[in-house]
Amino acid sequence: MRASRLLPLAALAAIFTFSSCQEEEQVVSNDEISQLTLDQISELGFNTQQVERIAEGYLVEGDIILTEENLRGSAEAKALRVGEEEQYRTSNLVNVGTSRTINVAISSSLPSSYVTALDEAIRRFNAENLRIKFRRVSSGYNILVSKAPSGSSYLASAGFPSGGNPYNSIRVNSDYLGSNPGTSYLATILAHEIGHTIGFRHTDYMNRSYSCGGAYYNEGASTVGAIHIPGTPTGADPNSWMLACIGTGQNRPFNSNDRTALNYLY
Repeated sequence: MRASRLLPLAALAAIFTFSSCQEEEQVVSNDEISQLTLDQISELGFNTQQVERIAEGYLVEGDIILTEENLRGSAEAKALRVGEEEQYRTSNLVNVGTSRTINVAISSSLPSSYVTALDEAIRRFNAENLRIKFRRVSSGYNILVSKAPSGSSYLASAGFPSGGNPYNSIRVNSDYLGSNPGTSYLATILAHEIGHTIGFRHTDYMNRSYSCGGAYYNEGASTVGAIHIPGTPTGADPNSWMLACIGTGQNRPFNSNDRTALNYLY
């Protein structure tokens, strides 16, 4: 997710932005990434602008991690409908059955204010009475929230589910956010990343200029990587918790469209 530079959650004009859905160790320009890799990323329905190479694979759309395993699946991708600003999911979701609790731990290297914000993010999900629930634990976790590497250019990062389980890591750029960034703001960032770990795409992935500013960008045909969630709007949604960029200090609790999407999937 980006604050205004990299975090794709509604970036405001004069606000410095980062991305919160990405993990990266080192920035690598597109010309240093093979065309084959860029083609595979595109086939999965992801933006190929500003792709960055990271330890886990590749960082796309400012805060989403694609592994080599993800890229290998691009050959089986099938074209789906193209949208504008709507709720999207990936083809990979978390298996919950009638009910499942996901354990989330947070590294002791992060300030105590981050624990408070994580508790608020968890509360937001659990208040929706979904089949998927979250619980903060000290061990035996499914997802670990930890500090992003020094020098990272994003607010936070995460990946998508695999094998019916959530992505197991969320990195948070505490160097940029500081020791006390504000509970509601940080909870919004963490809830956004948790959204990715259970299979949500950016609401505005087909037009990132809506939340991040800059020129309109439309990738063209979508693939298995971005599936429209029925019941969510076909027009712009300025308050969704899954918008790509966020302004510093902004709070985005779930709106009615987000609730529709969450209840449809979980």
